[in-house]
Amino acid sequence: MRYWILIVISVLVTIILSGIGMGVPILNILFGFIIGWYAAKRACLLYGNLGGRLSKIFIYSIFCSGITLVLMLCIWGRTIPMLFDPFSDFENFGHPMILFDPRLSFIGWLVLMIIISPFLQLMASIFSAFITLKLRLKNLKI
Repeated sequence: MRYWILIVISVLVTIILSGIGMGVPILNILFGFIIGWYAAKRACLLYGNLGGRLSKIFIYSIFCSGITLVLMLCIWGRTIPMLFDPFSDFENFGHPMILFDPRLSFIGWLVLMIIISPFLQLMASIFSAFITLKLRLKNLKI
């Protein structure tokens, strides 16, 4: 596939998975495993040296995690001004009360959605790419 087709497919799949998860990117994190597998397979076909493979895998993983980061900023970033409004109703916002204080739970929820979720997707894709490369190199030596 051409790179622009791959970019369009990645953006569309990320948007669809975020919509299916209703703004909670659990499916995007799982999509990271597919991203890593495909990036490793593609890099092995296009590049002969390990350095070229690893850099392309990392770039593609960062790109897909960046799409998720931008999407989560669009979805959850609009709720950040609620932190500075003294009349905000954090108790009835609809997020889980992971901490005892509603305001702290809201802050934790925003950090989880905006920062940690794209990072987890990045780690899932890098892990999957590592396993794919390891298995591929093992099969080449035999």
